[in-house]
Amino acid sequence: MSELEKFLRLEEQLKPYIKMMSQAADTIIVQEVSKYPIFVVHQQEVNIGIPLLDKETNKAQWSINASTLEEFVSKQIVFQEKVDEFRQNYKSQEQYLCVFALSELGAQFIYIPRD
Repeated sequence: MSELEKFLRLEEQLKPYIKMMSQAADTIIVQEVSKYPIFVVHQQEVNIGIPLLDKETNKAQWSINASTLEEFVSKQIVFQEKVDEFRQNYKSQEQYLCVFALSELGAQFIYIPRD
């Protein structure tokens, strides 16, 4: 399976949770927690973000945690010297959700459409 096929499969698996993730992103932004919400999508235990969906409890393929750029910097997932570059690459919050996917693809940032 190509990386594109894996990405498309992940995007399809996350579709049922787009509304929930969009609402969480809006809350993070409106409450001025951060201008840069990040959703950690994982299948193992992680120590970052606030759990939104537990795969075991919900019989889902993925667990989803809500986090922010600021937490990623504090945990040194994004290095301080890369923050400006990250912000420049961050896609429109109105149209996309920023996802940090921990999967067979490794760990990477991807953007999935809100609709």
